Amino acid sequence: MGENYKVYSSSYMVLKPEEAKVVDLISILVSSNLEKREFVESSGKRDVSFRRRWMIFISVVLQKLLILISRPMAWMGALIEMWLNFLSNNPTLFVFIINLLKGTLIPDRDSAAFISCVGYIDKRKELDRNIKPRDGCKYYSALSMMASKVAYENKAYIETIVKDHWKMEYLGFYKCWNGKATTELFFLRDKSDDHDTVVVTFRGTEPFDADAWCTDIDLSYHKVPSIGHVHRGFMKALGMQKYGRNQEQPLAYYHIRDKLKALLSETEKTKYIMTGHSLGGALAILFPAILLYHDEKLLLKRLEGVYTYGQPRVGDEEFCKFMENKLEEHKIPYFRFVYCNDMVPRLPYDDKEHWYKHFGTCLYYNRHYDGKFVHVLPNKNYFSVLHAVRMRINSVFELIRSFTIHYSKGPGYKEGWFLRVSRMIGLVILGVSAHSPQDYVNSTRLGSSDVFLPPEDM
Repeated sequence: MGENYKVYSSSYMVLKPEEAKVVDLISILVSSNLEKREFVESSGKRDVSFRRRWMIFISVVLQKLLILISRPMAWMGALIEMWLNFLSNNPTLFVFIINLLKGTLIPDRDSAAFISCVGYIDKRKELDRNIKPRDGCKYYSALSMMASKVAYENKAYIETIVKDHWKMEYLGFYKCWNGKATTELFFLRDKSDDHDTVVVTFRGTEPFDADAWCTDIDLSYHKVPSIGHVHRGFMKALGMQKYGRNQEQPLAYYHIRDKLKALLSETEKTKYIMTGHSLGGALAILFPAILLYHDEKLLLKRLEGVYTYGQPRVGDEEFCKFMENKLEEHKIPYFRFVYCNDMVPRLPYDDKEHWYKHFGTCLYYNRHYDGKFVHVLPNKNYFSVLHAVRMRINSVFELIRSFTIHYSKGPGYKEGWFLRVSRMIGLVILGVSAHSPQDYVNSTRLGSSDVFLPPEDM
């Protein structure tokens, strides 16, 4: 990975929505030549089909809208988080008066008592103790999803969960350089007499982070030699920077690589897992792709698996074939979990011109948490009038289930009012509430272990 995409990439397309004017957006629908568009920086082919130009138009318009409302989104998110923490921290009038006198009505944002919006959607802290390490992939999928959920919280909260609730070794929380944003991740170690596994978890797309949502819907890409075209935003988050780096923050790929080498050198028994939800899932599978590019033999040998949840697409068909062949060659398990109508795994767009594709073992779960192996997601691109009707009906049943699931599955599955509000929003913005960590945690706990068998044995 280089710091300048023009150095290592002979083929690229970079969309710059902040530079796109209304006349530019209209003209791109009229003319097939991208060369004169200042908001599109590309190499190679200039003339593209109307279908592709239409998707560029949609992507840029949505990004411009997100950029426009980014500050209000951030303020709204902060306000909602403060209100949720205020309610949680002051459950009674007596407690409110005590906290008022102490000046602690709302916990400090960096304290273990402060919980994010994602944390309030699913407040579970404990692992499912009925799922044991001997359960193999089912155990690691359940642990990885809980780690992916916890990754949305602050450093103190994560450390408390790992050490006090899970009784595992906390190895650090890190903020890595990603231009204006940061790539955040943490390490934990799950160790006993029969296993020693390091889990590396990336933080995903936060609900009120406009920049992260822009990354998910961006269609920009770079050609990585011998690998294929890869999503620019995800590469940037791992450490590819056009304008150098921040000396105070490390680049994610190199920092993770070096730390893993140090940990794995301690004993030959130690292995590791990469995981993440949403954007975090994209980074989790892209990390071994760069390991393959650099031929990091030790790290590839010790990689026990990659588990992603609600992961967007990462690369083109060439990239997918490369990854499928290499993961099989190095015997690296890769499980991509998708819950029902989650919109994020259906992004960026996968069209007939083979732009972005999924690969690997897809474990698809319906609203009953019945899992099955699928090659292609139902409604793979999200946009369909026919599927919109089905998705809305499904969202209604998910909302009804929210009031009944704890009777059938146990008190640990009870859903709070904040998640129910999210499910109501999902009736309007289809596929949003299905991206919730709650449903992915439920899928890993309630889903059958049979889905982890090879497809021919299922």
